[in-house]
Amino acid sequence: MGGVSPITSHVLDAARGSPAQGVPITISYASTSQAAATGLSQVIGSGVTNSDGRCPTLLEPTHVLQPGVYTVRFDIKTYFALHGEKAFYPFVDVTFEIDTPAPHYHIPLNLAPYSYTTYRGS
Repeated sequence: MGGVSPITSHVLDAARGSPAQGVPITISYASTSQAAATGLSQVIGSGVTNSDGRCPTLLEPTHVLQPGVYTVRFDIKTYFALHGEKAFYPFVDVTFEIDTPAPHYHIPLNLAPYSYTTYRGS
């Protein structure tokens, strides 16, 4: 995908009907699901959503994905605090397992103060 992080995200604020700018995001990796479950993940990248709610620089474009368990953590509490609101969910962790890495994974998040949804995007 030349020049793009192999894992990207797009966050939309469903309550406002607009992109969610300013959401801190981190991504962690563990080689197995057992390692992830026991807290042996390591942070491999981070970023903050831009004015379009996207985080295209979560990982370096040259980062090679390995089989394993990845967790994308969205810091929702920080985002809603920027708007003077409280969030029921302070963080949203989206954990997924990759057996055979593809060149790119897109992890979108639709959020509101009391709910969220996610899916594997393209």
